[in-house]
Amino acid sequence: MRYRLTISLGALVLLAAAAVQAQRYGGPGRTWWSSGQGGFLGWDETFENPDGQVGIVNKKGAVRTDGHPFFESLGSNGRACITCHQPANAMSVSAASLRERWEQTRGKDPVFAAIDGSNCPDLPQADPKSHSLLLDRGLFRIELAWPPAGVTPEFKIEVVRDPTGCNKRSDAISVYRRPRIAANLSYVVAGRQGFHFMADGREPSLESQAASAIRIHEQAATPPSREQLALIVDFESQVYTAQFADVRAGLLGEKNGPAMLGPDNLAAGKLNSLEYGAPFDSFWRKPEAVGVQAEFRASVARGSDIFFERKLNESYTCGSCHSTVASQIAAIVTNTSERGGLEELPLFRVTCDSGRIIHTQDPGRALITGKCSDVGLIVRQQLRGLAARAPYFSNGRARTLRDVVDIYERMLRIGFSESEKEDLVNFLRVL
Repeated sequence: MRYRLTISLGALVLLAAAAVQAQRYGGPGRTWWSSGQGGFLGWDETFENPDGQVGIVNKKGAVRTDGHPFFESLGSNGRACITCHQPANAMSVSAASLRERWEQTRGKDPVFAAIDGSNCPDLPQADPKSHSLLLDRGLFRIELAWPPAGVTPEFKIEVVRDPTGCNKRSDAISVYRRPRIAANLSYVVAGRQGFHFMADGREPSLESQAASAIRIHEQAATPPSREQLALIVDFESQVYTAQFADVRAGLLGEKNGPAMLGPDNLAAGKLNSLEYGAPFDSFWRKPEAVGVQAEFRASVARGSDIFFERKLNESYTCGSCHSTVASQIAAIVTNTSERGGLEELPLFRVTCDSGRIIHTQDPGRALITGKCSDVGLIVRQQLRGLAARAPYFSNGRARTLRDVVDIYERMLRIGFSESEKEDLVNFLRVL
């Protein structure tokens, strides 16, 4: 569907109101939050992105960041939790913001620390090519001991291709992954159904995840105190993020609108059965919406129908496997060469004791459990603030949301029409 180039007066007024309200709650307007810079993260902040504004809501009120362990460096490389969980990027990071930060600091920002912000620590750190996976795909290096302590693996793993040169050791495996959202975690905890945290489920709790991140990613010599961990988890458990406004649809999360939209609704605990249904008609197709606004809102309504109701095979819809908030483990083999891997990432050959052979660029949870049945299993990311944190998938394979839909179309042979693809993308844009 092509949108008309003319915009009605009503749509212009609504878009202007969205911009004014975004400025009203925009706080300091920071595009990058550095560790130790101090000040407050307001209770209700918005940050611009290509599709509108992403919102951040602190349910307990404005957060004083001075001395707060989420915002202060606890290690030796100048990083803090905030370094890789930026409010402007829905409490994650985007490749675009990382490239901008590289230009601003000439690659000196702590986010580019050699330990995992470069393709391999032994590369020339002043060369942007040494950080290409972070700058281009938003990927951090994750080094995991192999085999895992106390585990007898059910398979052998061999390095078939090593473009980063960081898989030379026999006692460790390096994979490259996108960071998770450090927000909406009350829903994630409630929806994790016994699974642990991180892409491979290696952390049993938010406390252990924070302690590991400080030790590894911040390169801390001593572990954080109980008090510091409690402050970090308390902050993560009360901060919420989602798209706040869209340049075509206007303000999201309006009164009497769909309870799944906007950070305020998430913070208020209004996410309910609407997560598993698509009653968007009363809001997105309301008669006062005209022009581009009406067309886009109608497209979003159709996209929600596709997400929740369109069968991709005999049993499943998008919503069957992808909660709009909670993380779950994906029971698929990811990043295999047969599914179109990325040449810039390493490739591994996994040979199971049963004789089964799998080629994958990230063995996923199997690197923790040693089980052949876990090869490629990845805990899914949240579907929130997507417009603020491209690229997508755990390996940053999809640069745009349209790429995400196209990849699933090819992989599952769904048969989406061009208009259905656009409707689904528009729905994802407003989450």
